[in-house]
Amino acid sequence: MTAVLRTPAAPPTVRDEPGGSWAAVAALALFETRRLLTRVPVLLAFAVYLGWTVWRSGKAWGGYPALQDADRATQTAPMLVGLAVLLCVNHAALRSRRHGTEQHFGVLALPPWRRTAAHALSVVAAALLTGVCVAAQFGWEALRPGAIGRGSMGELLVGPLTVLLFGLAGLLVAGLVRSALAAPLLVVFCLFLSVFGTGSGEGWERWLVPVVVESTSNTLPSDLLGRPAGWHALYLAGLALSLGLLAVLMAGGRKPVVVAGVAGAVAMTLLGGVAQARGDSPELVRARERATLDPEQVQSCARRDGSTYCAFPEWQPRVDDWAGVVDRVRSLAGGRAQVQDVVVRQRVDARYGLTGDAALTPLERPHEVTVGTQWGGNRVPEFSAAVAGVLVAGNEKASTSICDGRIVTVMWLALGWESDPMAALRRVRLNDTVTGSDSVLQPTDGLYMTAAQTEVLRALFERPRGEVTARVKDRWAELTSPKVTAARAAQLLGVPAPEGDDKCLD
Repeated sequence: MTAVLRTPAAPPTVRDEPGGSWAAVAALALFETRRLLTRVPVLLAFAVYLGWTVWRSGKAWGGYPALQDADRATQTAPMLVGLAVLLCVNHAALRSRRHGTEQHFGVLALPPWRRTAAHALSVVAAALLTGVCVAAQFGWEALRPGAIGRGSMGELLVGPLTVLLFGLAGLLVAGLVRSALAAPLLVVFCLFLSVFGTGSGEGWERWLVPVVVESTSNTLPSDLLGRPAGWHALYLAGLALSLGLLAVLMAGGRKPVVVAGVAGAVAMTLLGGVAQARGDSPELVRARERATLDPEQVQSCARRDGSTYCAFPEWQPRVDDWAGVVDRVRSLAGGRAQVQDVVVRQRVDARYGLTGDAALTPLERPHEVTVGTQWGGNRVPEFSAAVAGVLVAGNEKASTSICDGRIVTVMWLALGWESDPMAALRRVRLNDTVTGSDSVLQPTDGLYMTAAQTEVLRALFERPRGEVTARVKDRWAELTSPKVTAARAAQLLGVPAPEGDDKCLD
């Protein structure tokens, strides 16, 4: 037998053709994107994100959103999506190691760094989908009839960039630590940082984290916010790009374009990081002081039925709402108060930016009423109480010092026109009560209601509105006398004498 020995043929050499390789990268990226977006953690994260957004829609602003607040409201929820993407991208990048198929990739046309680039592109797709959700959330608020102000593109980019940053961080960790435990530990660290980190502080270091929250309910004109939103978006984009390109570089992508990209991304990060930490400019500080101490210099005024309404430019559409409340309060008053013209002045303490939440001092100018920058919900009866106090006492300073039966008249004017005055009374009181003594909230210092005054007011709400209004008008002089008591007010208005305590707080 003759044996024929043949030399085995060498495996075909695969050429790394740029066009074909990048087409393969695109195909792999499409495959990884589909897998990423259909993973259970990502689907659950998006479901919770969308459910929370829909449930919260319209509740934070009572139907009258300020868009400079609505843009920041899009930032926190995407962090949940980002954590899910971090886990799933890290899991996908380690798939070949878990399955023991790493050595088989050596025969493929794609080198490791191109496969890493495909995983990075799948993260970009998740970030883009988050961007669509953010745009829909903000667009819904912007289209509401009572929306005012303007949003910031830099603020709106934070959500998608956070998802991009977290996902690329998971990809980089997969190249650094070839263990499935690394990503969950990183998620725990991110959660710890979000709770105890610097994002809610006041120093420059708070801008190092992705989402910078403001622990205040204060709403400021958009030009007084002082948040470096554009620079922060640049910082996040540069940081995310740096992590993604470093992952590609560690996977073997030594081409000049990758190295140059890393250098450019680091430069972006440094530029954004330094610029966002500069603090408030002198011009911004002066503008905030002017808006706080001399608002008439930056406001425009409008006349409605003899009264004057002065507001910051973004709040001019709100004048008709304020005028409607003033007219309804005056319609229940008697004497000169039912035709008394008032000056409604919008006020805000902007000296400390969004980190400040100081109470406004009552005005002493006659018949001038403070209105805040928020509207809807509880803000309506609070403003109504301020108007009623000025009509009865003459100015805000005097109205906040009332400690007698005139409070009954004030609160009747403030809430008697409401469709459900008892519910409005609950909303306007500090402890959400309709019995006993409690404080009444206003844009400035509040009022105080004794238990006896509360009893009389509740009895008035149970009577026909026309009947009570006629009695208030007929007995206006005595009802607005500083010496009137809750018992005397009850007698004048034809309701039972109160049994509760009528002693005011000092």
